[in-house]
Amino acid sequence: MSESVTDFIQMVRDNSGVGFGGGVGMEYTEVGPDKVVVTVEVGPHLHQPYGIVHGGVYCAIAEEVASIAGAVWLGGEGKVVGVNNSTDFLRAVTEGTLTATGTPVHRGRSQQLWRVEIADDQGRLAAVGQVRLANLQ
Repeated sequence: MSESVTDFIQMVRDNSGVGFGGGVGMEYTEVGPDKVVVTVEVGPHLHQPYGIVHGGVYCAIAEEVASIAGAVWLGGEGKVVGVNNSTDFLRAVTEGTLTATGTPVHRGRSQQLWRVEIADDQGRLAAVGQVRLANLQ
């Protein structure tokens, strides 16, 4: 792995408590060019009015995981931006820990497609997202 990729991965880990992801509470447990894993502690701050995790939280997790993974894969040779996010909500979650795992579906010269599976603390799928990224060189 190149020094720029290693530096980027360290920067992601060092800054996991700041920005939008930090506001949601994302903690990176694995960061690499082929897989990114984050955890999020569920609490009332992530609930919609019915007491379950807001759908936008799942979308945001999927977008962040895919974007970080895509940027790591580019290896410092450009940046990525999300251009489509399709996230399906499969199970209501009220508490516990969510674990999101992003893996590549397609990685090309101009775009990437990532699948992000978000599971509850019993390993059951709560949401599945597919995020398309544009590679900016």
